[in-house]
Amino acid sequence: MYLPFASDLLPPGVCNLLNPSTIYANNEISLSTIGVYGFDYDYTLALYSPALHSRIYNTARDILVEQYKYPKGILKYEYWPNFAVRGLHYDIAKGLLMKIDAFHYIQLGTVYRGLKPVPDEEVLEMYDGTHHIPLHQASGFYGKGPAIKQFMDIFSLPEMTLLAVANDFFISNDIDYDPIHLYKDVTDAIRDVHIKGFMYKWIMQDLEKYILRGDETYAVLHRLAKSGKKLFLITNSPFSFVDKGMRYMVGKDWRDFFDVVIVQADKPHFFNDCVKPFRRLDSNGDLQWDKIKKLEKGQVYKQGNLFDFLRLTGWRGSKVLYFGDHLYSDLADLMLRHGWRTGAIVPELETETKMVNTEQYSQALTWLQALTGLLERMQVSKEAGGDPLNSYEWNAGKGRNDTEFFTEGGAGELAGWGEWDYQARYPSGLFVSLKMFQDSESQQVLQDWMKERQELRALTKNLFNPQFGSIFRTCHNPTYFSRRLCRFSDVYMASLSCLLNYDLNYTFYPRRTPLQHEAPLWMDQLCTGCMKTPFLEEMAHIR
Repeated sequence: MYLPFASDLLPPGVCNLLNPSTIYANNEISLSTIGVYGFDYDYTLALYSPALHSRIYNTARDILVEQYKYPKGILKYEYWPNFAVRGLHYDIAKGLLMKIDAFHYIQLGTVYRGLKPVPDEEVLEMYDGTHHIPLHQASGFYGKGPAIKQFMDIFSLPEMTLLAVANDFFISNDIDYDPIHLYKDVTDAIRDVHIKGFMYKWIMQDLEKYILRGDETYAVLHRLAKSGKKLFLITNSPFSFVDKGMRYMVGKDWRDFFDVVIVQADKPHFFNDCVKPFRRLDSNGDLQWDKIKKLEKGQVYKQGNLFDFLRLTGWRGSKVLYFGDHLYSDLADLMLRHGWRTGAIVPELETETKMVNTEQYSQALTWLQALTGLLERMQVSKEAGGDPLNSYEWNAGKGRNDTEFFTEGGAGELAGWGEWDYQARYPSGLFVSLKMFQDSESQQVLQDWMKERQELRALTKNLFNPQFGSIFRTCHNPTYFSRRLCRFSDVYMASLSCLLNYDLNYTFYPRRTPLQHEAPLWMDQLCTGCMKTPFLEEMAHIR
């Protein structure tokens, strides 16, 4: 059987179509309406090098052994930088790390106990014959449990790796243990790294090693302030840590850029509680006792709550755009309860976009979609009245019989047809299998296609991460992380520096992704949101 080269199916220039510096829109938003810009600090204003993750992992691992008296054999496990990806779920009682899609289904092939994958059959057995997880009961709105934890921030990568390592050690050495106790101990060890100030100390001692692209942060703040925008900072980090980092990136007068600075805010509680009052810090970072009647530029405040913040500043609703990296702690409540516009910082976009732009990925995905279409269209609707592959209409007047169609490259030409042509003739919602290809040769072709499709799904997954794949997609559905990203952010980007590519009156338009019952109009998908910054002269040849 002839299989076309996938490159034959690719439109010219499809590789390198995406620009890693693009801002992507989930919701229409015009920067001309934004008068106030707010920021988180960690992984928003300050981006950190991967070296920080290995340091967090090593220290937490040592705490497990030295303070929690775990076996010293765990010390032999070095940090595995590319083991986990953000957005994974962890079944606390079963000790399983997994990726779940937008419909709460486990992506089979991405379930790990320790450092080893769990066979699909075993996964189904453990979850009573299904791979659906009722996350609203097991995980809660913020993904914190009680039964399943979702790891949503970038700092959680070392924690997921340490959980996998600890599980792997006990399993490999046939040591009886309770996964619930292990989860609590690992979580506490990771918490100690943050709460006891180890991470803050490392970064402040070697800013050049751990902080990346500080000049871009300066450029963004300078541009916004120069344009007359109001700026504020709300972070959970302590002032001494933020001050040293901002001095390194922006300069000793960094506070001149901000109209309000709030540290140790205790997000997400800052956004939904009205209990803690604001307290002012003096120039040494010591707490003052005066009652806060207004939030003044040049001052630094600790704790507080959003309700007082809104009352004291008057910054309400859609004129405020707040940027953060944590979908729950930074963005969810602002979007759902308070009507602020939100921007998610997703550093993983940069590497994932580069992978999507490669010829290997583009060809694999194109042929995967073509095979999926072929398998779907080997079925026929009762209303269509027969075998689509035997019809003159299906062969589109090519003057060939079925044998010629499948043996002389017809499958490739079939895959290249427009989706509209096929769905107009044979609506997929009406398809039922009539098993019209009963001979052994036809059945073998179908089996080969299904096998190749599975291989291509594994290939496209492994290109991003061999264990868990892309943070944005399962094989065909968005991930649960991706669903939350779309729900809680108006726009998302790899870093704040992406703002430098756009005019401050620019309007971001979301791509009109076709619903399943809608025709996929090529122009509609290509012209908004997916290409490099769309200047008119660059788009003229498409129109």
